[in-house]
Amino acid sequence: MEKDELNALDQAAGKVFEVMAGRVSEDELQLIRKAYHFAAKAHEGQKRKSGEPYITHPIAVARIAAEELELDTSTVCAAFLHDVVEDTPYTIEDIRENFGKDVAFLVDVVTKRKKERYENTKQVDNYKQILASVHYDIRALLVKLSDRLHNMRTLESMRPDKQMKIAGETDFFYAPLAGRLGLYHVKSELENLSFKFRCPRDFYSMEEMLEADRESTAPALTKFTEDIDRILSGRKIKARIEVRYRKPYSVWRDMKEKGCDFSHVEFKHYVRIIYEPMKGWGQRESIEKDTAIYIYSILSSHFTEQPRSVNNYIDHPKDNGYQSFHVRFLNPAGVWEELHIASERMHINSRLGCVVERGESWLGRFRNVLQNIADSNDGFMFMEGLNSSLYNEDIIAFTPKGKGIILPQKATAMDFAFELHSDIGSHAQYARINGKLCPLSTELHRGDCVEIGVSDRITPTREWLKNAKAYKSRNILRDILRKQEVFGYNRCTHCRPLPGDEVIGFKEADGTVTVHSRHCPDAIQLASENGDDIVDVRFEPNEALTYPVKMKITAIDRYHLLRDILDCIVEDRHLSMNGLESVNREQIVTCNIEFFVHSADELRGAIRSISRIKGVEEVKTEA
Repeated sequence: MEKDELNALDQAAGKVFEVMAGRVSEDELQLIRKAYHFAAKAHEGQKRKSGEPYITHPIAVARIAAEELELDTSTVCAAFLHDVVEDTPYTIEDIRENFGKDVAFLVDVVTKRKKERYENTKQVDNYKQILASVHYDIRALLVKLSDRLHNMRTLESMRPDKQMKIAGETDFFYAPLAGRLGLYHVKSELENLSFKFRCPRDFYSMEEMLEADRESTAPALTKFTEDIDRILSGRKIKARIEVRYRKPYSVWRDMKEKGCDFSHVEFKHYVRIIYEPMKGWGQRESIEKDTAIYIYSILSSHFTEQPRSVNNYIDHPKDNGYQSFHVRFLNPAGVWEELHIASERMHINSRLGCVVERGESWLGRFRNVLQNIADSNDGFMFMEGLNSSLYNEDIIAFTPKGKGIILPQKATAMDFAFELHSDIGSHAQYARINGKLCPLSTELHRGDCVEIGVSDRITPTREWLKNAKAYKSRNILRDILRKQEVFGYNRCTHCRPLPGDEVIGFKEADGTVTVHSRHCPDAIQLASENGDDIVDVRFEPNEALTYPVKMKITAIDRYHLLRDILDCIVEDRHLSMNGLESVNREQIVTCNIEFFVHSADELRGAIRSISRIKGVEEVKTEA
């Protein structure tokens, strides 16, 4: 290795030492230096796909652990050493002898096990190994997240099929895991890097639209934040104001979940007020809350507040410890702005998540959930458990006596019943939600008060699985029914890709290849679970083949509106109609149209043409 290259590596590692020097003893700092030199020797001569010396990767992972996550000495050492056992002749015993049991444990957890035969798949077994470590030490997850974050930041050097495999794993497992650990900045970056490599066209298109929106909203937003700063300064409140812009993936996901176009996505940014608690008001917790309420009351006297927009996450934090006071006010341009009011302590905690002390209740619940998933011997149930437990943030609902029950988002009254007790869930007949009689399939929302009615004559049936959304209740139901749910993919009916879309193929057991949109949740899961089955496909238009699509049009009524829409589809673009439904409510027309296209480009052309028709407000495709 050239002298200049060695100097550059030492300088890069030196950044880690500089960061750690401010918070560890000299002996601990020497151990970190020793870990770097040990890793550099072990990886000597190895190269990354980019052609760089391999040691650049452990250095970068250690820097993420030290600087961005502010982790301790053992974890930073493990970050330097995380690939040594997997990729070099050194063993865990070598690590233990040189760096002690703590570092050796962390390195062992993040070292992939090489097996002749995997219980499920290589990737699933790896996930189970990582999650099992939570029972002992959550720091192992943080090393793995640091590793994955750097791999995603340097994914350009990989082949497209490997990019899809790694991005699929990231989107399905690592990003939601970071979110559940309260590491929102890590979650956001992982999601967007995955989006960028899975679907670059959509990613860059979204970036352009967000930049244009940022420029157009800047004058009113600047005036709004300057007014807030002036008002708070006038009351001698020490606070700083930040504007946080949402990332492309977050906005794109909103569009898909709500079925709207970019212009109809609300709150593409939010305003954060980070304050120092007022002194002399009492205990710390009381001061923080009282200061937040004081700021809210002052601002509500100057700005119009959106009714029912308050969310008090200070009294009722999210399950990962997130605290803030949310409210929406009208800005000078007549647009609602979302404000997050938090103390400096709350702000630091929301950035570092589980790295900051959360208390055993949160950590214990999280460990139990992930440990139960990791113990599953069935690959499908394991992946489904991940989906339920990692993807969804938690809500809190209450019994009539005021006991808080924490459930995953989109949980139902049936999930609530099983969370109370398996016997209550097994005999649940109905629910009263906020005093109203409701079926057990009713989705719950944060703050609901839920009462469960039971009957001894009620017993579970297979249909109950449709109403249970939480992993715990579904798992209990399967045990009761003593059946194994058959897992199947309806890929074509789920994502329905069109020729010209960004697609990926998966090889089936019978040798055929199934084509998925790269946005398809099934494709993301398959890439994460069975990445070796990915094949590159070309899904090109064929004049002999057409595909049905559904379109929803919202417009202001006028004479000949419907005729113009039909002419645009049939006469101008020569597309065949399959169905039409039009409803006019108070001069607002909603048109649902089914027709056939040859390709994604043909569909996008139809959307553009219809969008230009006078009176048309919104055009979107329907699933």
